[in-house]
Amino acid sequence: MKTWKKFSHIDARTVEEASSVLRSGKAALISGGTDLLGIMRFEILPTHPEVVVNLKSIPGMDYVKEENGMLRIGALTRLEDIAKNELVRSRYTALAEAAHRTATPHIREMGTIGGNICQLNRCWYFRNPDNRFNCFRKGGQECYAWGGDNRYHSIFGPVKLCIAVNPSDTAPALVALNARIRTNRRTIQAEQFWEMTVPGSTVLAVDEIVTEIQIPTPAAGTRSAFNKFAIRKSIDFPIVNCAVMVGESDARICLNAVFNKPYRAEKAEGFIKGKRITESTADAAGAEAVAAASVLPGDRNKWKIPIAKTMVKRALLACA
Repeated sequence: MKTWKKFSHIDARTVEEASSVLRSGKAALISGGTDLLGIMRFEILPTHPEVVVNLKSIPGMDYVKEENGMLRIGALTRLEDIAKNELVRSRYTALAEAAHRTATPHIREMGTIGGNICQLNRCWYFRNPDNRFNCFRKGGQECYAWGGDNRYHSIFGPVKLCIAVNPSDTAPALVALNARIRTNRRTIQAEQFWEMTVPGSTVLAVDEIVTEIQIPTPAAGTRSAFNKFAIRKSIDFPIVNCAVMVGESDARICLNAVFNKPYRAEKAEGFIKGKRITESTADAAGAEAVAAASVLPGDRNKWKIPIAKTMVKRALLACA
């Protein structure tokens, strides 16, 4: 019979209070809980938090506002609120579309932007219940997906022996929009936020907490878009997604679910920059985006490469 592990629950009143509890290394944060509760229930990690710290009890971390040439979003802002916000929809379209395509309506009404960018990867070896596969990502010595079922894994190779991919829908939109992520200790460029740690997926220190998303107001004439391919239209994590932002003389293109972190398609950006977006140029940019892609042993993930190319093409055409 399974023995459930006990834990304490704390309603934090300030970010500093929550951070001080985290310093023990035996605590976990909860806001919407859409990722953490499953992790704890199925005991996918080798360790279990002794304390769960509730962030929802901290006032003033749920907002969307534009001021001083910047969109500011509180880390506890729900995905559904971002998706429906008229300001975000009109000027930061890629983010609104990404939030709208995340999971199901009920999950979007619980999940927060902070939680979405900090979630752990979805590799089925990593997520297997009862820590059956103590993989490299958890501090083990092996990537079980490398020679196993890797049909949804990286098309741009491993990072520190791990071929799991980043599963966030909002992450590529933030990178494409040149966002910054503010914590209780520093401000980080979104492009530098997702780096593999064990077992985490971000550069956050053990006591560091995301407090705000900051996005520069796009220049006049700039357009952005998000596109996603998933097996089902609702609830599924992306097989591939893509966000782009295109201005008169600039372009930012970011794929996700194809690599350990959101993948800036810089060759595609260089190709499309300054060009008129047409069916032909968008298709060529898509080809540039996957020029460095490669398949894993067994060729099981080969099918993701043409999908990634198409996602880039469609996102660019949406900005034409």
